[in-house]
Amino acid sequence: MEVLETIPSRLEARVTAAVAWVNKERGHQFEVTGLVDVETALGRRDDEAIQLGLVLCDGELCTREQVQIEPLESGFRFSFAEVAEREIPPLLDPPEGVRSKWLDSVLEKHEFVLLLFYRGLW
Repeated sequence: MEVLETIPSRLEARVTAAVAWVNKERGHQFEVTGLVDVETALGRRDDEAIQLGLVLCDGELCTREQVQIEPLESGFRFSFAEVAEREIPPLLDPPEGVRSKWLDSVLEKHEFVLLLFYRGLW
């Protein structure tokens, strides 16, 4: 699965409206930092519903939301879509406790550890 960082012009209106809807639903001020499932969405006609994985960040929290986008005469209708198993999890951070346990075991072996945090993945 590839994360696309540039929004294709054909999907800009849908993505912008979807992010605004997610922000309203979740009570955050997310910005889109990437898209997943773009190839499938681009293969659909403009009058067909699509599903997109939105990689969103608000400065502190990064998340992935799978959104169903249905075109209407006056805009779009949105809903959250579930995915059986995701390569990129919905919350882009390890489960609570996992990171500190791992970090403690690595620090026992080394003087310092450099953590690289990229788009919510560590």
